[in-house]
Amino acid sequence: MPSRTRQATLNPPTSSPFQGLWLPLITPFDDAGQVDHASLAALTRHYSQAAQGLSGLVVCGSTGEAASLTEPEQQAVFDTVLAHTTLPVVMGLSGYHLGHTLERLAALASYPLAGWLVPAPHYIRPSQAGLQGWFERIADQAEAPLIVYDIPYRTGSTLSLATLLALAEHPRIQAIKDCGGDPAKTQALIEDGRLQVLAGEDAQIFSTLTLGGHGAIAASAHWQTGRFARLLALLAASDLPAARVLWHSLQPMIHALFAEPNPAPIKALLAAQGQLLPHLREPMTMASPGLLQRLLTLDRAAG
Repeated sequence: MPSRTRQATLNPPTSSPFQGLWLPLITPFDDAGQVDHASLAALTRHYSQAAQGLSGLVVCGSTGEAASLTEPEQQAVFDTVLAHTTLPVVMGLSGYHLGHTLERLAALASYPLAGWLVPAPHYIRPSQAGLQGWFERIADQAEAPLIVYDIPYRTGSTLSLATLLALAEHPRIQAIKDCGGDPAKTQALIEDGRLQVLAGEDAQIFSTLTLGGHGAIAASAHWQTGRFARLLALLAASDLPAARVLWHSLQPMIHALFAEPNPAPIKALLAAQGQLLPHLREPMTMASPGLLQRLLTLDRAAG
């Protein structure tokens, strides 16, 4: 495991950019099952409009179906997004082989990345010392800062509060996408203040931000992005009455968009709006007809 002396020699960025609303961009597929780069470019341009109110985009995360993309496909997705946005872009970096992960990191070292979204190694379930070493080895070699992606139900590993506080000492580990499901841990990280805490579960955006969290990476913000950005702006301004009203109005759609495995509901809704085809790669399946009708009803009601 890297020593603190070695960590201290790294030059951290002057300030951490991870606050506000970030969109984990979906990856469209065509009828042949290939990445639909034309639709991806159009989506990127659409969500990059200043009126949307986004702080940045996340590509090749779980919402982007990164696990079903080959490395060349991930590279191509990243290239397309970079070519069509001026927003900061964070890249997902997941795996369970440290050597391969570091090779992937090195391959993109020269790209204009805002950061890396890095989960625990899946399937292996290492000790807390092993988890700490995993993130520190990656952070030691990264040119861009890391967002720790704490999502035990996908990786099989739970990052303890003690491990996260130890990782916060590393100058390149600057934020956490919090899907850990532990409100006490969330509050402790916010109170500690060294990691910028981003809500990773859309249903927890309001509670995380009112506790003092810095923002959200919200898949449901593919729908009416401006309303989600407005919510975060109201919370940042401590306008709780207005934020509460807006939050309650968003709840039905947030719940519906996660009623079946993400991102199938999001893709179904965007497909119904003509923005892409609803395809996912197996073993993911398209949203059920019943859920699609529910989504369309909620969309019409929202105006």
